[in-house]
This record gives sequence, structure tokens and C-alpha cells, in this order.
Amino acid sequence: MLRQNAGLSQRELAEQSGVPLRTIQQYEQRRKNINRAQAEYLIMLAKALCCVVEDLIEKE
Repeated sequence: MLRQNAGLSQRELAEQSGVPLRTIQQYEQRRKNINRAQAEYLIMLAKALCCVVEDLIEKE
């Protein structure tokens, strides 16, 4: 949702953040748990999406 609100495609987010496209796809498809993501990836995604890391974590 944050990616879509930022007007970015998955590929654009991957390019801007440095996180692999496949990883972003897996997070969005819930094949990988973003709550267990590498801290580095969370920071890179948060910077690219202009949000804080806490916004990326799914509340259980």
C-alpha cells in the first residue's frame, strides 16, 4: 500500500531502494515475512518510501 501511495511500481521501488525486485514481490505476496526482513532492507525501503521503519512492520 505504501508503495502504491508513493506512485511507484515494484521495479521503481527496487531501483530507488536497492532492495531486490524479487524480495519486494515476495514481501507483497506474503511469501516472505517483512517482520523478519533484514534491518538494512527495512531502512532502505523506508527511505525510498519516505516513511519510518515502523510503518513497514505488519501488526499482528
